[in-house]
Amino acid sequence: MELVEKKQGATSTMMLKQGLTVGIPIILGYLPIAITYGVLAKQAGLSLLELTMMSVLVYAGASQFMGVNMIAVGVGAMEIIIATFILNSRHFVMSLSFMHAIRDMKTAWRFPLTLTLTDESFAVSSMHTDAVSKKHGKWFYISLFFTAYLSWIFGSFLGGVLGEIIPDKLSQSMGIALYAMFIGLLVPTVKKELKLACIAIIAMLIHTLCSEVFHLSTGWAIVIATILGGFSGVFLMKEQES
Repeated sequence: MELVEKKQGATSTMMLKQGLTVGIPIILGYLPIAITYGVLAKQAGLSLLELTMMSVLVYAGASQFMGVNMIAVGVGAMEIIIATFILNSRHFVMSLSFMHAIRDMKTAWRFPLTLTLTDESFAVSSMHTDAVSKKHGKWFYISLFFTAYLSWIFGSFLGGVLGEIIPDKLSQSMGIALYAMFIGLLVPTVKKELKLACIAIIAMLIHTLCSEVFHLSTGWAIVIATILGGFSGVFLMKEQES
């Protein structure tokens, strides 16, 4: 049975329930990662309000992990802003693609929905674009996106609370989650395309060169490695696209 009803007469309540049902796997995946982020953010010196507001305003797991790590090593605000902006630049492409998919929906609904778009919610919504043609289809996307958004905020807050009460040794050991997360994101894609491994190695070498040879700060080394590593991908992946 399809989660999105084919009948045009689906009610707003039905669409809300369907969006929640589809979003449950995202919620279950977000909570442990968000809790880990909250613990690490607390360990890095952020207050409970600060780490929660980062989830409210930034709402980007990889960028928040990177930002917290940069804060922990004393990186300046400008480097953090630039690095997270570059890392999140893919959201522009996802948002434009999603806006096109729901182009029949009123603009007043389309723009707010893109603000809560993530890799996971984009992937799930891409499989249910037929919801936009339903009379109350907007409630499907509202339920899907905002329940995921709220689960991330709640998990972050819970992690911040736990960061205050769990032993220091345990919270410090959770720092490995940052590296485990990025490795977990990298390895599956590298298995499918070895050129992506070359891009990662190039970015790593550039970072090492900037920090060890030119003695740049950690923040600027990350920014430069991200930019140049991304540009290298444009040329390495060009043949595959043509």
